[in-house]
Amino acid sequence: MPTVSLGSPAGRWVMASTIMASAMAFIDSTALNVVLPSLQKDLGASGPDLFWILNAYLLILAALILVGGSLGDRLGRKRSL
Repeated sequence: MPTVSLGSPAGRWVMASTIMASAMAFIDSTALNVVLPSLQKDLGASGPDLFWILNAYLLILAALILVGGSLGDRLGRKRSL
C-alpha cells in the first residue's frame, strides 16, 4: 500500500476518519456508562458484574474495529462496506 502524505486530500480524509473513529469509541463507552445503573437494576448485577459487562462490551467493540480495518486493508474500502 502506498504511503499517503497528510498534506494531500487523501491524507486529510485518513486523518479525519481516524479522529472520527476515536471520537465514536469514546462516545460509545460514555453512553454505556450512562446505561450501567439500568443494567444493574434489570439484571440484578453487582458492581464487579457491571465491570465485566463493560469490559466484555468494549473488548468486542475493539475486536470488531480490528476486523473491519483488516477487511478494509485486504478488500479495499469500497468492497468492505
